[in-house]
Amino acid sequence: MLTFSRNKIVSIHKKDNRTLRARGILEDDIYGMEVDVDITLPDLEIAWIDGKWSRMENRECPRAIPFLQEALGLRLTEEGFSRKLQKTVGRKSCRHFANILLECCEAAIEAAAVTDSITAESGDEKARSERIVKKAAQTMEDKDKNELSHGRKGTAAESLRKSSSKGMVIDLHVHSAEASPCSSAPLNDLIEEAKRIGLDGICLTDHNHVWSREAIDDLQAKYQFLILRGNEITTDQGDMLVFGFEKDIKGIVDLGELRKMVLKADGFIIAAHPFRGFLTFGIGQLGLTPEKAMARPLFQHVDGIEVLNSKVSEKENQFSSRVAAGLALPGTGGSDAHEVEEVGIYATRFFDPITCEEDFLKALRRKNYQPIAFRKALKQ
Repeated sequence: MLTFSRNKIVSIHKKDNRTLRARGILEDDIYGMEVDVDITLPDLEIAWIDGKWSRMENRECPRAIPFLQEALGLRLTEEGFSRKLQKTVGRKSCRHFANILLECCEAAIEAAAVTDSITAESGDEKARSERIVKKAAQTMEDKDKNELSHGRKGTAAESLRKSSSKGMVIDLHVHSAEASPCSSAPLNDLIEEAKRIGLDGICLTDHNHVWSREAIDDLQAKYQFLILRGNEITTDQGDMLVFGFEKDIKGIVDLGELRKMVLKADGFIIAAHPFRGFLTFGIGQLGLTPEKAMARPLFQHVDGIEVLNSKVSEKENQFSSRVAAGLALPGTGGSDAHEVEEVGIYATRFFDPITCEEDFLKALRRKNYQPIAFRKALKQ
């Protein structure tokens, strides 16, 4: 039986009176990496960084290592720290390195709050240190949210309604910088780009994050554009796109237990990029045929399969399509966008009108849709 696992470990120790050393390790069935970073006290500045691969996705991965140095000099307290890290390390190096580096920084903030160097005896110094830690914690928690302080104007459902023989095209897999540490795409820019290229809507599927209805209603009113909510949840059998389920799940969850909760909420589960990385080892070498893949237990717990995803190879997408067809499960398309220019690479065309989440869930269950290579079609 093939399974998927992901482990993330961060450790902190006090290197000297003015330095914290953080070490992060990220391991899953596809790749493994380590990063070591020195953070000065009390100003919480990245002073030294090094990284290495223990297992790589492809031969291009080692080229990411030198770009880790882009993080040198960044302060955890500075405004826009998370986004700046994603735009430098995430784009130039590797978004996985950026992800584990952010975890190291969050752990350093917590460690700084209790280290002797921060809690000095001097009242002035102690107060200053406490302000630094408080500001850093707030910076990491915000993750550079865009303000949604405008007055609410409702969902403007009628202005969003579209019904034609061509249907509605929606990108079902999008990550925003505000809610996914691995994304470098600000939400406002994602929406503007989606509108520019002619999408009819997007679905926010940030990692283990549940957007509030109020925030989404505000965005829809502001942009007069269909925005739907989802959640990419990490399970013991891989990543799942979950819709119509608002429980805040953290960490890795048992897929069978998740299925029970989603069914109770009358939600919908789509297996995201179910064969990502399998061609790194070679499906032939693994002896994996579509027939054997169909027998994987995870497919007993999902309602659909993502068969077009821009983060996997064409062969892996084709393999997913064959498995979906063999199981008579609907196939969907989503960009898995982590950059603004990626939104709409793949999407799903619905032939039912969708104006809200209730319409969306009904449409998913009716299976009256098809995955499409949207940006490619624009060029034809």
